[in-house]
Parts: sequence; structure tokens; C-alpha cells
Amino acid sequence: MSNGTSLAGRILTPAGWITGRLAIGGDGRIAAIEASASAGGQPLEIVPGFIDLHVHGGDGADIMQGGDAGARIARLHARTGTTALLATTMTAPVVDIRSALRDLAPHIDRRPAGGARILGVHLEGPYINPEKLGAQPAHARSGSWEEVADFHATASLRLVTLAPEFEANLELIRCLVAAGIHVQLGHSLATYEQGVAGLAAGATGFAHLFNAMSELHHREPGLVGAALAHAEFAELIPDLLHVHPGAIHAALRAIPRLYCVTDATAATGRPDGDYMLGSQPVRKCLGGVRLADGTLAGSTLTMGQGLHNLLGLGLELAEASWRLSRYPAEFLGIVDRGTLAVGHHADIVVLDADRHVRQVYVEGENIPCP
Repeated sequence: MSNGTSLAGRILTPAGWITGRLAIGGDGRIAAIEASASAGGQPLEIVPGFIDLHVHGGDGADIMQGGDAGARIARLHARTGTTALLATTMTAPVVDIRSALRDLAPHIDRRPAGGARILGVHLEGPYINPEKLGAQPAHARSGSWEEVADFHATASLRLVTLAPEFEANLELIRCLVAAGIHVQLGHSLATYEQGVAGLAAGATGFAHLFNAMSELHHREPGLVGAALAHAEFAELIPDLLHVHPGAIHAALRAIPRLYCVTDATAATGRPDGDYMLGSQPVRKCLGGVRLADGTLAGSTLTMGQGLHNLLGLGLELAEASWRLSRYPAEFLGIVDRGTLAVGHHADIVVLDADRHVRQVYVEGENIPCP
């Protein structure tokens, strides 16, 4: 074994559980995983660090406010098990999006000490349907590659959420995919046929499945129907407020690599009260975050709580873990995160006997947990 940090317990590897030891090398990667009978009487459970592809905020900070918000958010989520994330913007005027991206860029280039790795940007809007904003501000419009290329030059875009019912957006999907940027469909009133057209153009996912999209009806399947019929990947918010458990079970049966996100806001990790989601005032109360009219506006979920919610729905720990780590990594095409294997980044979550987050390692750095 390596001379660096060594963890003993039940380790979830790509091939399944083994009881043994995992060694972290000095380079912040996994140096060895070995089966061993000396892992203790009640071995800890060691799973891959969580990867959250939809994060707006945390610890009172919002991505759109710029400054050191990205670092604060990365630190808050790391303490609850998220080892990598996408910083997610809001629908806003071009100048505001560009400003937020400019301030995010240094935190993408260099991981904040004590924080999760910010893999890049999830651009949620402004290329969405103005009639299906959800909690997004009213700055929706069709997209152009020239504008997106400018954003991408400012800070690395990894994912764009858009509505496929607009012809300009179908062309934009093709340009984004050609540039290596992933696309998912959402905040949309697309028909089933328009959703399928978005997939044919190159989109590969769906934003917060069931929320802010045309619903399933047996004669008008909508965007939900397109996802359930055709998706390999889709994101879902498992806070049990955004989606009923029955709908979650339906999606789990229909979409092979359904994965979970938090859609976390500035209110995450903070007490009840008033916060901002982009330019929108929101209030945290009764476990949720809402606009003044009661519309759900992101969440206060952490990935650690998301794991517990999935377990409460009856998922085995391995499957629940994959939906927080392996599948989001596969969606983005990341090969050295999301699973515990030799040579991968040492992004690790250690669970206690109650399956709460006990220890977190981000690229080998031991992150203090609450």
C-alpha cells in the first residue's frame, strides 16, 4: 500500500463492493485498492465523491453575484459530500452572465482550498421558453452560437440547458455539440416531437426532469414523454418536494442512467429567511425555497441528503451512489472521477453506520465535515 492516507472499510468499486483498504497517493489520486480481512469489526462504507451538475449557490452566496461566490459555494458543498460540481448560471442579460463567468473563471482554473472542484459552467438559460420560466427571471430568448462562444471564451461551458421548440435553438444544439459542450432540454413547452427533434440534433439529457417542462398526457406526451421514452440520461432533484416519490420510481424504471442534482441555492446551509436566486428574491421556509407567489425556486438540498432520500425510497446503497457520482460523470464524459479506481482522483465520501457523510476527500484533500 501507499505511504499516504489509507482508508479501510467496504469500498464501492466499479465491479461492486469489496472489503479492504484504499490508499491515497501524494498526487491526490487513488494509489491502490486492495481486498483485506482487517478492515475492522463494523467497517465504514466508502463511496465515490458526489458530482452535482446543477448548483446555483450555497452558504448565502449565489453564482450570479460574482466575486468569491464560487469559492464559498464550492466549500459549502464539499463539506456535505460533493467533490465536483458545475456552477450554474441564471437567465439574465448578457452583461450579467458575462460578469458572473468572468469572476468564476479563476475558481475553475484552480480549485478553491477546502472546496469541491468546479468542473465548469452549466448555462441554464437564457435560451429557454419565456412561458416556462419556473423561477428563472424574464430574460429568455433564442440563442446564437456567437453569443455562446463569447461566454465559453470567458469561462469553460460544460453544459447548456435550452428549449428545443425554437428553430434557432436546434441549430445551436448542433454547434454546441460540435464544440464538445453537452446539451440538455428543459424550461420548455416542447411537444413530444419537438423533444425528439432536440435529441436528434444532439441533446443528450433533460434538466430537472418533470419540473418546468411540458407534462406527460397519453395523447400529448410532451417533453416528459420524450424523456421517459428515449432518454439514457436525465437529471432529477430528489428533495421530495420537486418530484413525488411515485414519479421518481417511474423515472428510475424508464431512464437507465437517471442521476441526481441539488439545484441548490444560496439558502443551502443557511437558516430560514430571505435570499437571492440570481436577480430573484426568494424565501427559505419549511424545507424549501420559493418565490413570493409560492413557485419552487431551486432547493436547499445537499447531495448527502439526496443520498438519504434515495435510500428511503428503497434503493440499495450502490445504486443510490451511482446516481450521485458515476452517472453524472458518464453524462459529461469524465473518465477519472465518479468511481473509485486506481489512478482516478481521490474524490471520496466515507459514510458512518447511519450512512451520513463522515469524511470527505477532494483530490486527496481531507475536507472538514459539519
